[in-house]
Amino acid sequence: MIAAPKILILNPISDRQKSFITRVAPAADIITAELRDAAGPMVNSDILVAWGFNNIRPFYGQAKSLRWIHALTAGVEALIFPETQQDPVLISNSKGIHGVPMAEHVLGLMLSFTRRLPQLYRQQLQHQWKRPPLGELQEINGKTMAIVGLGAIGHEIAKKAKAMDMRVIAAKREMTQEPFVDRLYRPEQLLEMLSEADFVVVTLPLTDATQNLFGREQFAAMKPTAFFINVSRGGVVQEDQLIAALQENRLAGAGLDVFVEEPLPETSPLWDLPNVLITPHLAAISPVYLDRALQLFAENLAAFMAGRPLPTLIDKQRGY
Repeated sequence: MIAAPKILILNPISDRQKSFITRVAPAADIITAELRDAAGPMVNSDILVAWGFNNIRPFYGQAKSLRWIHALTAGVEALIFPETQQDPVLISNSKGIHGVPMAEHVLGLMLSFTRRLPQLYRQQLQHQWKRPPLGELQEINGKTMAIVGLGAIGHEIAKKAKAMDMRVIAAKREMTQEPFVDRLYRPEQLLEMLSEADFVVVTLPLTDATQNLFGREQFAAMKPTAFFINVSRGGVVQEDQLIAALQENRLAGAGLDVFVEEPLPETSPLWDLPNVLITPHLAAISPVYLDRALQLFAENLAAFMAGRPLPTLIDKQRGY
């Protein structure tokens, strides 16, 4: 146990947010810095609080006292590299805090497609009063949502989908009782699950096992009337195969918040596809995001101070 831990946070925080930490560790020495200025304060820090996309590797070798890294994100891909995997340093993340905004974002994308809102907005800009053909306006009621990656975010999306009277299926390694899921599939049954879905929602972490998971075979398994929604990481998708499926109308559309390269290059064909909705990696953004993340860090800190297992400790080898 460290009575007065030195905590380096790679993000500005308010005095109120700092109090989340000092209530747990009154003697904590809390320093905030930008990533570019992290080298100096990291030398003597016991705990590093960073974003999962922060490239800390150039400074990591100087962190001689570092015992624990906490990510303010669910994803931790930039924090896992050979040195952190080999060292005894702990890594935890902020899983569980993203569910509400991301579930609402997913529902927003789905409703935008079924109610043809982008098309109607374009007509509004042109002062056109024109109803889509009757068959183009759909309901999500009774439709099947397939969730690929049933973690905390996936659970919240399933909960919201059931409130909209959808059928929910999901892929999961362990066959557990899930109150908002009608049927679970094992990872090896992915193609079968995809074939049943009207909406495929991806909430996977980016790991060696999920890199490029969605390619030609997976998109071919989906119905041509199905919509693909990705709010996880762009790297789980072979983007060229998704573009081809959309251009050839083998999918009804895609709602994409994440991409292989971000910002999405201006030359990407995705910008001009009429059946694509693009948002700039903001599905998890909420005015209370940092509050939730730091409160969760404080819960982990209380466990760390007491010598208990961290509530959101990740497996450094698996990446989540």
